[in-house]
Amino acid sequence: MGQNKKRFGGRLTRSFFQRSCVDVARDLVGCYFTRELKNGMRLVVRLVEVEAYLGDGSDPASHAHRGETPRNRTMFGPPGHIYVYRSYGVHACANVVCSGKSAAAVLLRAAEPIDGIHLMRKHRALDDDTPNTTILRGPGNLCKALKLDVEDDGESLLSGAVSIHAPTNGSEALEIVVSKRIGITKAIDLPYRFFAANDPHVSGTRRKIDDRRLQT
Repeated sequence: MGQNKKRFGGRLTRSFFQRSCVDVARDLVGCYFTRELKNGMRLVVRLVEVEAYLGDGSDPASHAHRGETPRNRTMFGPPGHIYVYRSYGVHACANVVCSGKSAAAVLLRAAEPIDGIHLMRKHRALDDDTPNTTILRGPGNLCKALKLDVEDDGESLLSGAVSIHAPTNGSEALEIVVSKRIGITKAIDLPYRFFAANDPHVSGTRRKIDDRRLQT
């Protein structure tokens, strides 16, 4: 626990999430996501890959693009909550609600396991010799390892069992790069995927693209 306290400080506040979805996504890479289980055990991971999904009408790949439904209602709520949905009826996927001006969320695609690794393996039914790099690689695997499911949809990141923390100044700095999002069929050219360069925990291609469009 003491080692983790040196890695990160207090949980992020609403002001962090109440910004542009793209800015939040970029700044989430390198942050620490924590999940306290019902038995009091805490799981800690470092986010290394995320994707932004906007709800301002410019992003047809976003669940919010066609308006509010019972499934995506959390995206239309206040920033600083988690939006969890089931993909193709099989895998749960966790997102961080942000912006506040329009429905938007950041998909958590991959993370590095930090604390509670034995429990993450158990949750995914992995052998002890399975590499750590595969435990949280991919949004479905991340949710399984952290015991996140649709029942957690709407949980607050500002208080309670789930939280996100910025790294301390003494933490290892990550080089953050950008690419097109993966695993989608719409708006595939938008450069809204952010990930840690050369990190083995990243789920997909590690090829970066020119991010000048993000500055305009």
